[in-house]
Amino acid sequence: MKRPRKRGSSVAVIDIGSNSVRLVVYEGLTRSLIPIFNEKTLCGLGREVQSTGLLAPDAVDKALTSLKRFRALCRVMQVGRVFAIATAACRDASNGPDFIAKAERICAVKIEILSGPREARLSALGVISGIHHPDGIVGDLGGGSLELIDVRRNSVRSGVTLPLGGLALQDLAHKSLKRADRIVREELDEVPQLKAGSGRTFYAVGGTWRALARIHIIQSGYPLQVMHGYSLSAAEALDFSRRLRRLAAANMLADIESVADARRPLLTYAALVLEHIIRVAKPKTIVFSTFGVREGLLHEKLSETERNKDGLICAAEELNQLLSRSAKHARELIAWTDRLARVVKLRETEEDRRLRHTACLLSDIGWRVHPDHRGEQTLSLVVNGNFGAITHTERAFVGLSVFYRYAGLSEENQPPTTMQELLTPAQLERARLLGAAFRVAHLISAARPGVLTATHFRSQGRKLMLVFEHRLGDLVADRVGSRFRQLARLIGRAGSIVRR
Repeated sequence: MKRPRKRGSSVAVIDIGSNSVRLVVYEGLTRSLIPIFNEKTLCGLGREVQSTGLLAPDAVDKALTSLKRFRALCRVMQVGRVFAIATAACRDASNGPDFIAKAERICAVKIEILSGPREARLSALGVISGIHHPDGIVGDLGGGSLELIDVRRNSVRSGVTLPLGGLALQDLAHKSLKRADRIVREELDEVPQLKAGSGRTFYAVGGTWRALARIHIIQSGYPLQVMHGYSLSAAEALDFSRRLRRLAAANMLADIESVADARRPLLTYAALVLEHIIRVAKPKTIVFSTFGVREGLLHEKLSETERNKDGLICAAEELNQLLSRSAKHARELIAWTDRLARVVKLRETEEDRRLRHTACLLSDIGWRVHPDHRGEQTLSLVVNGNFGAITHTERAFVGLSVFYRYAGLSEENQPPTTMQELLTPAQLERARLLGAAFRVAHLISAARPGVLTATHFRSQGRKLMLVFEHRLGDLVADRVGSRFRQLARLIGRAGSIVRR
């Protein structure tokens, strides 16, 4: 039974930033946020605030025009609740209150002007929403400001805001990169939030840093075109930032087609800020997050019970509910593979179990695709899925587990080499094992609930047996035995079928 979307259950966030004004509509206020509409206009509200103290008149007109469209879109889409926020440019400009008053009349909602510490906290909550058990420093680089805040799992410490957003820095430095370098150095050298970043992760939030990640993905030939969770070692990120600055000095940034024209001039400033953050904080890894202030705002509005749920499992359950033949069967498959892991004493960490359960929930989402293409199409759906709380390596593991379920384990039906290379040999072998288990389970049950619960595993020395209760004896066939023996071989056992 598929769950239809309730009328008026969607929520929207209107985000009035220093560079862009954006509307994002989500299917509902849930632990796993599902965007159903996303549009931005690069208005540049903050481009002159540092030098003139004012929002530029043309930027104000452009932003108000966009807000009229966003309000109309919310009516057309019958959005249930609309939240609106404004950031650095509006809080710093002397004509900010006048602009906000006009914007509120257009949007017909109260606009929360975020203070620097409040913006930092929401950025951290966004990272908590989109990254599983984060541990490091969140840096949210907007057009007007940079927010820095320490996050450990679900705990958020106090944050700081600095006038180092791309537009603000460009304005302060009068478009001189040499002056900008000095300003960034002076602002960042003694920031306590950065001193705690040594050897940890730096979470890069914000559109311009995402643009840097997009360029790196394209230039490196990386196989996943997914910004969220893309990671670089600090050394790689530092080298890339310096290389980008050299391109800017040679006036070669105009050749970068993957970045919007209005954002291109800010890339150099974003690279400069990242370079100094790496120098001061000495993080181990840079992880790019598409989850930020907007997602943090909605995460904050969830109940504590909902906030504490695993975002990845919630996303997988949603896809299972929408796309599988039987959502209940997928949950029974989790219990079935739990029993298998227990009987064969499969060594698993808590994270291994989490990914196995995720793969179980997604193991039948490709059934509507033509049989010849189910493996590749489902792999693509998983690794490119618009959800968080999963790394790129984990995307590849879950995607390949489901690929092998559909395509089989033969040499003729192998996934792309680039995808296999994202995993270690041990991870790849575990994905093959899990895919083999799915092939047995789905062949036995035809993805119907109530069948797997009547089969049991038994171990005897080097033998692994699959026991069928008497009422299911007629389901036993040579093909079932062949697939089960293949699974047993991957575990290092001899497999056999037993009728009780």
